Order: sequence, then C-alpha cells, then structure tokens
Amino acid sequence: MRRSASLQTLLIYGLSGPIIALNVWLLSVLCHYFQHTVTILSIAAILAFLLNYAVKFFERATITRTQAVIIVLILTLTLFSVLGVTLVPLLIDQTIQLLNKIPDWLAASRTNLEHLEAWAKHRRLPIDLRMISNQINVNIQNVVQQIASSAVGFAGTLVSVLLDLVLVIVLAFYMLLYGDRVWSGLINLLPTQIGVPLTQSLQINLRNFFLSQLLLGLFMTITLTPIFIFLKVPFALLFAILIGVSELIPFIGATLGIGLVTSLVILQNAWLALPVAGAAVFLQQIKDNLLAPKLLGDFTGLNPIWIFVAILMGFEIAGLLGTLVAVPIAATIKGTFDAIKNGNPGNRVSKFTITRDSPRQRDEN
Repeated sequence: MRRSASLQTLLIYGLSGPIIALNVWLLSVLCHYFQHTVTILSIAAILAFLLNYAVKFFERATITRTQAVIIVLILTLTLFSVLGVTLVPLLIDQTIQLLNKIPDWLAASRTNLEHLEAWAKHRRLPIDLRMISNQINVNIQNVVQQIASSAVGFAGTLVSVLLDLVLVIVLAFYMLLYGDRVWSGLINLLPTQIGVPLTQSLQINLRNFFLSQLLLGLFMTITLTPIFIFLKVPFALLFAILIGVSELIPFIGATLGIGLVTSLVILQNAWLALPVAGAAVFLQQIKDNLLAPKLLGDFTGLNPIWIFVAILMGFEIAGLLGTLVAVPIAATIKGTFDAIKNGNPGNRVSKFTITRDSPRQRDEN
C-alpha cells in the first residue's frame, strides 16, 4: 500500500513537469501570435484596476458607479491631455536630439580612445584599443542607419501609439463598468476553493505591486530631475524619466536604467558620469532601504531566486509586458496555493470583483 502511494506521488511529480512546460510553451506561442491584442488588453486591465480605487472613492459620495466611472474617466483624460500638451512634446524633442547626438558622442569616444592609445604607446604600455575603436565605428554606422530608418516611420508610429492609447482608455472605461461581470464568469469556471483565494490574492498583489512601483518610480523621477539639471546633465528630464520608468521593472529595473543613463553620459563626458551615477545610486539606496520596505513590505513571500526566474520567464513569454506582470502573477500563484494548502480560501474578495456565490448588484442608472 505504501509502495503504491509512493508510486502515485512519483507519477504525479514526474508528469507535472512536462505538463507545466507544455503549458508555458503554448502560452508563449499565443502571446507572440496575439502580442498586440494581449498588450492592449493587459494595459487596459491594469489601468482599470488602478482607476477602480478612484471610482470607489467617488462612490462614497452616494453617486452611482456609472457616474463615478464617468468622473474618473474625465479626470484621467484631462490629466493625459495636460501631459500630452506639456511633457510629451518636450520628451519627444529631447529623444530626437539624443538620437542625433549619439553618433557624435560615439565619434568623440573613439577620439578619446585614440588619444589614450597614443599616450600608452608613448609610455611603452601594452595597450591596444584598436578592436574597441573598430567596434565603435561599427556602432556609429548602425546607429546612423537606425536613426534614418526610424525617422521615416516616426509619424506612423506616433499615430499608432495615439490610436492604441485611445483604445486602452476606452477598454479601461468598459472594464470599470462591466469588468466584474467578466471576471465573475471566468471565476465561476473554477472550483470555489480555487476561485476565491485566486481573486483575493490577485487583488492584493496587483494593488501592492503596481501602486508601490508607480510611487517609487515617481520618487526617482522627481528627485533626480533637479539633481541632473544642477549637474548640467544633457537631456536631464529625459534621463530622469528613463530611470523612473525603468523602476516599473521589479528589482533590476532601476539598476538597468541607471546603467543605461550612465553609459550614455560617459559617451559625452566621462567625468560627468561619476556624479550622475553617484547621485542615482545614492537615491536608489534610499528608495530600496527606506521607502520600498514600507510600500512593498514582504508582500510577495517569494525567494529572490524565484523572483528572477519569474522575471526571465515573463520576458520570454510576453516580452517587456511579461517582465512587468511576472512578479505579481508569481506572488498570486503562490498565495493561491498557500491558501488552498492551509485550507483558508478566504471569505471576501475585492469590490472590483464579484464572488461566485453572491454577485453584487450595481445601480446602472
């Protein structure tokens, strides 16, 4: 009897690996095939989830949910319009200038390498930088070609982005109105002991993760902008926003953003790169050691190794979007399994969703 139970357990664990791998591969294929659709729906769902907190705030003023959604939509469109008129043109202009400057910066770095090699030869030092110089020449040619090709399709890309933005806002509006019904229908396909903890864990992890990451990214952008301006860093606003946006990629995003900005500054002025990297790393330490523990806490409960595995798998499955949602999804899966294992499926879900046993009736008037 014991041998039979042991064989059954071994069989379950042996088959679970190939089944999981097959499902991950199938999910990756579907995400690549429907990449644009999945991206639009995912961004709209995340935006609707975040805006739902504002909707619930207005619902406390004894107005219907439809009216609250319309108010939040108007405020969101107003905010996007203000950013589109003030900040976005400035960022586009700085981005174009940066792309035009990169070939000159690469040429300047090649000249500096040649001077360094001449200095080393004069002192009979065994330094050969010709390979690096040749690689820089190749990079200059590639960058010039990419800038030329990008300039041709820039107008079309801008129109496509604007259309996608409008589509995301419209989808988010309808998700705020009817998303709970769709989610309830999907959850009803699952057993109660799975659907309820899944809903609870997803709501908690998405709220804690995205709100905290947005606040941390905003902190890095707001604090770095005046510092970069004081240091007379070229494209200070663009570089600060780049580091802040990279904060959305969990755990490694800020480091990648700081490394990219530092590398670009090195091409223009190697001595300026030192205070730029120092200020960014200093603020990153403040964020990681003081702000992040208070905002994030230990909400994931995941081992750091599994976090990196989740990020890599998310990137492999869905690209950049996968890296953004990998950690909260992994934490949701862990939280759901923990609740099922502990026999505590939970007794409540978010107001954003509907329980399978007692759907909430909304006033649609």
